[in-house]
Amino acid sequence: MARFLRRHHEHDPPIGEIPVPHGPVTGHEHEHYPRRASASYATDYERQIFSHLTHPDDSYTDNGVYWADLPFWKRYSFVSKVDRAESSKEANNIWAMVKEDPLSPVSWYFRNAILPGAGLGLEGYVLFSIGNLEPLFETVWPSCWKKDAPDCSNNWVASVTYLEIIGIMVGQVAVGIIGDWIGRRWGLIQDALVMLLGLLMLTGSWGLTLQGWVIMYAWSLFVYGIGVGGEYPITATSSMENAVTAGRLSTRDDRLHRGRKVTMAFLMQGWGQFVNQVVLIVLLVIFNRGHGNPPYSTTAAQYAFRLSFAFPAIGTLWLAYYRTWKMKSASKQLESAKKKSKVTGYDVRSLKLTIGNFGGRLFATAGGWFCNDVFFYGNKLFQGQFIKVISDNPSSIMTTWTWNLVNVVVSLAGYYAASMLIDNKMYGRKTMQQVGFLMCFIMFAVPAFKYDYYSSPAGIHAFQAMYFLSSFFNQFGPNSVTFLVAGEVYPTQIRASAHGFSAMIGKAGALLASVLYNYIDTKTKFYVVPWFGLAGMLITWVWLPDTTGLDLKEQERRWQYILDGKANEYHGIAIHPAHLSMWERWTGVGKNYHPDLDMKAKIRDMRADWEEREAARAASDAESVTPYEDDEDYTHEIYDYFKGNTSHSVNSLKGEKSKAVDRTSPARSQDAPSDRTLEEPTLDESGAAKEAASSRH
Repeated sequence: MARFLRRHHEHDPPIGEIPVPHGPVTGHEHEHYPRRASASYATDYERQIFSHLTHPDDSYTDNGVYWADLPFWKRYSFVSKVDRAESSKEANNIWAMVKEDPLSPVSWYFRNAILPGAGLGLEGYVLFSIGNLEPLFETVWPSCWKKDAPDCSNNWVASVTYLEIIGIMVGQVAVGIIGDWIGRRWGLIQDALVMLLGLLMLTGSWGLTLQGWVIMYAWSLFVYGIGVGGEYPITATSSMENAVTAGRLSTRDDRLHRGRKVTMAFLMQGWGQFVNQVVLIVLLVIFNRGHGNPPYSTTAAQYAFRLSFAFPAIGTLWLAYYRTWKMKSASKQLESAKKKSKVTGYDVRSLKLTIGNFGGRLFATAGGWFCNDVFFYGNKLFQGQFIKVISDNPSSIMTTWTWNLVNVVVSLAGYYAASMLIDNKMYGRKTMQQVGFLMCFIMFAVPAFKYDYYSSPAGIHAFQAMYFLSSFFNQFGPNSVTFLVAGEVYPTQIRASAHGFSAMIGKAGALLASVLYNYIDTKTKFYVVPWFGLAGMLITWVWLPDTTGLDLKEQERRWQYILDGKANEYHGIAIHPAHLSMWERWTGVGKNYHPDLDMKAKIRDMRADWEEREAARAASDAESVTPYEDDEDYTHEIYDYFKGNTSHSVNSLKGEKSKAVDRTSPARSQDAPSDRTLEEPTLDESGAAKEAASSRH
């Protein structure tokens, strides 16, 4: 008997143990002795009842293989199959909505894109207006706005741009901290109120002299910039967290469409720019004798710029109302995370752990955004050059604004292309950002080294094409991706702060560009700007992880292990090599990835969360809901399992093929689980032998 048991142990060694040499396999060594139960591996019964939670069909094949573990062509086939099924489902849903109410898709888009991105739409409108109004001011008040003008200090005129950017940087950091400290809802409300104050100051800005007006105009932009800056972290985090249904373990929509949901809110920035340009063109035509050509009167300029700020003030007032009375649950995810961590104020410990564990990610999101903003503000280098060559009336403000409008349309195409492909697992965030940086590098490098040719009539159309391509790939690349990943790769407790910090460093790139461009000529600018594209691509490749297709809840689960000081005990897909940066893989972050160990740990975590909710429900004397209604992903079998009532289900695996997906690890037990298999060590080999022997007698 002992000899057979030893040979059984040799043919089925424990994980991590090297098998010793032995004789030929007869095929009967395992026949009469059950495999050992294990607290580290899920049983067949556990695999069966939990498979829809631990291995959802949009991320795992029927054989239980994670999509990122598949060979390239199988991965492509699997991803395409899931995407086709999801597209078909969405198309059917849209058609059903249209049949019931033809305008219901419009209302859906309003709720899911326009409302979440309203703040960024207003931001795009106003900030784009600042740049559009500057050539009008130079034309109408040349004694103040032109270089070396006698009536105004050049420093104060330049400070219009500087104070605007500095205000944005202050808002990004301050509101990011407020969003993590007091809550997302408070951050949303105060952002709208600060923007409203700034718009009222801009609309009514005045001075006894032209310089006095410029000074008030600059400080009004600083105040407005604080509100605008806060929109970046607070809109990104609130949109992202609302993409995960409150209280759910994991959602298909989060895995497949989280990036699209956030990007759809972000692209409202592009629509804000579009609306602003249309409004300015209409206002100038109305107040400038019915046409947009010079000369421009001071009355026309006054009405155009003041009304262009008054209109968004009305929208911002409504936004403050909506966020105050209609978004009362915006902080729900943050409150839940803080409660779990037993933190009431700002989570300083999470901040320190984030810097220690995700320092490379901070460098990637901040550095990538910095490089992108140099490009974003450098894009206008093209426009002034080709307008001089191809336009019949280059001095007309209307000519410049019309080409601006064309460029905004191209940019919007890039925004929408990004929203459609940002969740595609074969392309996704990281590839999109790298390709975008590369294309921007090429579009700037090519004219840099043949500038005289491309700025001449012979090459001007190619020059113009590169201008529009750089605009498209900036949106269909780093501008959209940096906004998303700067919040996505960090835990809830510190997400707004990390996003705000990254955005602030990004705006430092804009500040660098605005200062640097004042001291070098246009040709030199083309030599300087392209290298930020290469730097951005390198930073993305080395330090940015790819979270495409990764459940946000799984990242939060990993973070809980880090908070508990058990980072090495986490074995899930959040540390899968496909979801880690090159730097993280080099430093061994993914060495503990083990899907089979993780399945049992995930079940254990689910049970702990369920017990916590049951205790809270009991403490609140809630009798109105059952666990099945509250936790709709939990089946009756799972509920019975958590309660320990599994004896009646043992026979569900006998005489039939398990419905659970096939796993690579060996089955550890054919029995239904018990509390002992979850929490306690299993029998050792001698105990198993005694149990087997006694069962035979």
